[in-house]
Amino acid sequence: MAGAYDDRDGVIWMDGKLVNWRDAKVHILTHGLHYGSSVFEGERAYNGKIFKSVEHSQRLLKSGEYMDIPIPYTVDDIEAAKQEVLTASGLQDAYVRAVCWRGSGDDMGVASARNPVRMAVAAWEWGAYYGEAKFKGAKLDIAKWKRPSPETIPCFAKAAGLYMICTMSKHAAEAKGCSDAMMLDYRGYVAEATGANLFFVKDGEVHTPKPDCFLNGITRQTVVGMLQERGITVIERHIMPEELEGFEQCWLTGTAAEVTPVGQIGDYTFEVGALARDIAESYEKLVRA
Repeated sequence: MAGAYDDRDGVIWMDGKLVNWRDAKVHILTHGLHYGSSVFEGERAYNGKIFKSVEHSQRLLKSGEYMDIPIPYTVDDIEAAKQEVLTASGLQDAYVRAVCWRGSGDDMGVASARNPVRMAVAAWEWGAYYGEAKFKGAKLDIAKWKRPSPETIPCFAKAAGLYMICTMSKHAAEAKGCSDAMMLDYRGYVAEATGANLFFVKDGEVHTPKPDCFLNGITRQTVVGMLQERGITVIERHIMPEELEGFEQCWLTGTAAEVTPVGQIGDYTFEVGALARDIAESYEKLVRA
């Protein structure tokens, strides 16, 4: 599949039924478009099966609870919708996007309690998120925008509005020839990239930012488990940006990013080393097992 995302062949599940891809539309006065009242999941299917599918469905519902968007579907309903889309699309390896939002209704101010909550699921082919960087090591900028305090927004929700500073940061990074940007949190600690979690290696141990104000990714949790199974010490802690100078290896984790080694963040460089390669290759085997 290629071209604009609103002009493709296929079907999309919307509000309980499959519709033609080009007919999957919403009204311009949709609350989610104007106020960001939307939550979503990004998932990958390998050999026709979505990796950690139930966990993603559970997180979608939890995000809805965080953002006061009561999703009118159960985990089983969401699982069935995703499978229906995959079957209809005929895709074996695919990216799957489930999204819920406040639709058009009686409210068009900030409040939206009287507007229906809608849901859609789409699937499409999507290769390596960082392209060749997946093998050579991604280059990251350091963003000027910071992840917000938990006192300002439900930062553990996978909510559309939380990604605006990510979009701006990634635009700025790409303008500099980078693949992505590393973001600090509101305290100045290393947090994450715009759509992926970070891991660092030093003296045989792995250090990763403590997810106390950003999403504790499903891929992140999977990789932590993989490392612990290997007997490798994983230290979740607050990391200051100047500490990057002492780290030997670095990689990103995320559903779209999968496991991608990092070669540079700002002026700091890293080896695309044996552990980064091993985890990337082992993750690839795991998701296809």
